[in-house]
Amino acid sequence: MQLPIFCVRTILLILLTLTSTVLGICPSVMADETVTYRLKWLINASTAGDVVALHQNCFAREGLDVTLKPGGPERDAIRELELGYAQFGVASADQVIRAMDKGAKVVVVAQLFQVNPLQWIYRPADISIQTPVDLAGKTVGITYGGNDEAIMRALLSVSGLKEDKVRLASVRYDYTPFFQKKIPIWPVYGNLQGILLEEKLRENGEAAAFLDPAAFGIRFVANSVVTSQKMMDDDPDTVRRFVSALLEGWKMAMDPAHGEDTMAVLSRYDKDTPDALLRRQIAVTRKLVQPDPALPIGHIDIAAWEATEAIMVKQGLIEKPVGIGKGLRP
Repeated sequence: MQLPIFCVRTILLILLTLTSTVLGICPSVMADETVTYRLKWLINASTAGDVVALHQNCFAREGLDVTLKPGGPERDAIRELELGYAQFGVASADQVIRAMDKGAKVVVVAQLFQVNPLQWIYRPADISIQTPVDLAGKTVGITYGGNDEAIMRALLSVSGLKEDKVRLASVRYDYTPFFQKKIPIWPVYGNLQGILLEEKLRENGEAAAFLDPAAFGIRFVANSVVTSQKMMDDDPDTVRRFVSALLEGWKMAMDPAHGEDTMAVLSRYDKDTPDALLRRQIAVTRKLVQPDPALPIGHIDIAAWEATEAIMVKQGLIEKPVGIGKGLRP
């Protein structure tokens, strides 16, 4: 007896789904809406959840066809939202607050990092830093215009150390001045360059130490997901679906049980980082994204955002508060 054609198709679909499940393959899902997501930086351990959400079809299951675009120094996610080049992006709190100060209609829909990874690395054999006051007379690297500049100036301010007592030196992406000890205190993300430079020093028989601004009350919010107010008003359902899928990806990426799967996905993009270092970077990132298991991934720390805004006003980075609370949409 010949089965009707619709029965044959149904059986084939069931077999394909079962086979995919057994092999651990996520069957592809048809997406009906195209979305562009601009990252803050290149794809690395700090974007683990973003790429996992893409490769594990989290977006597709929500009916979204997402184009993931790496960021960089010449990319401004908030500006791309305003121009309509992207519907979602990643930005740090200082970028969001500066943009709002200039009139940008941007809202924060998730906070990916609960702990800011920015620190300064140094050699404890050469320098002793117990408090920020110990920076007096020393050369400290900063990226002018970056959030590390704002954080360092805030750190000096709360310690009562005048800026003219510290030599601030402009740094880029070449670590040569650090290795040559010309700029002995160097800004790093503790889950990325911090691990890399610490390993390089260890190979050279040297130890590394880190100055963590959070230990002295400077809580600047790091990577967060943003969209435009227009997108929020005109298409709240897409915003909801996007955030739901993205956070699902981050939960998978930060789950130790999926560690090797996350490694496999990141290795496709970050080919220059050895596997051993990449594993360490993912492990440290996990602690920054979810330092408290009781705290949901993506939680927006309103107090930390308000503290960041207050520091920026005090430092003269903005003239007056922008009312950051109204831009936070958990």
